[in-house]
Amino acid sequence: MTTAFISHEDCGLHNMGPEHPESPVRLIAIQKVLSKTGLIEDLAQFESVHVTPEQIKRAHSSHHQSDLLKLSPETGINHADADTALCPDSMHAASLAAGSAVLATKQVISKQVNNAFCSVRPPGHHAEHGLAMGFCLYNNVAIGAMHALLQPEINRIAIVDFDVHHGNGTVDIFKDMPEVMVCSTFQHPYYPGRFHDIQRENIINCPLSAGSGSLAFRQQLEDVWLPALQQHKPDMIFISAGFDAHEEDPLADLNLREEDYYWATKLIMDVANSYSQGRIVSILEGGYNPVALAFSVQSHLEALSGK
Repeated sequence: MTTAFISHEDCGLHNMGPEHPESPVRLIAIQKVLSKTGLIEDLAQFESVHVTPEQIKRAHSSHHQSDLLKLSPETGINHADADTALCPDSMHAASLAAGSAVLATKQVISKQVNNAFCSVRPPGHHAEHGLAMGFCLYNNVAIGAMHALLQPEINRIAIVDFDVHHGNGTVDIFKDMPEVMVCSTFQHPYYPGRFHDIQRENIINCPLSAGSGSLAFRQQLEDVWLPALQQHKPDMIFISAGFDAHEEDPLADLNLREEDYYWATKLIMDVANSYSQGRIVSILEGGYNPVALAFSVQSHLEALSGK
């Protein structure tokens, strides 16, 4: 089992201010824990590459990139919304984050690796077809999935999202594409409050009340996700891997633990092994307690790499 680990130090250049929870410290913490445990040595390490305008336009409106470039400041910070800001290096980091998803997709489909994890930022699953929001500029997982659909052997895709916040952007982009199933667990009612109640056969929304914990989370995956995925029979699976449902995360209240992420990853791998030739690309989303985030990623990668 070969797992790619794709990252780039320049993803740390995106900085929305010293008090912002989506901080460069997040990736540093992940790297430190993986180095201390030695797991990083068991992974195939690759540097991120830049996304192309054509790859962006497959998931976003024709003017989405140009709108963001207009917002990009020469100095200081400009806000796309109350929560989402750009500094002079933000578009550079966002391009690397989205490009990582495409690189990972290419590596997995070409069988260069069995699966891949992109340790990148800014995150992406709140970015809608034509709107940056919720700390997200480009929808990284959507850009990767759109690239996969261009390949002759990939006709159906599943995107599974266990971030504590609903992946409204991913749902917006794929809601009218039945070949892409989007499965989400998320705290509700909670941010962002968009597209969580949409009715489509390919959109599987699983809201969870604050304080739900491990049992409710696992039941949703087994009782709702699993039969939906088995019926869809995806040729490839993408994971929006947000770890902010962790009990120590400051932004939410679902009280998950590292072992829940290991369990969820194994369940997803079982589906991938049954229908997708094991093809999985996982991309970092949320997680705002750096220590809890790093150890949750460690558990996720232990599962992906067959530990």
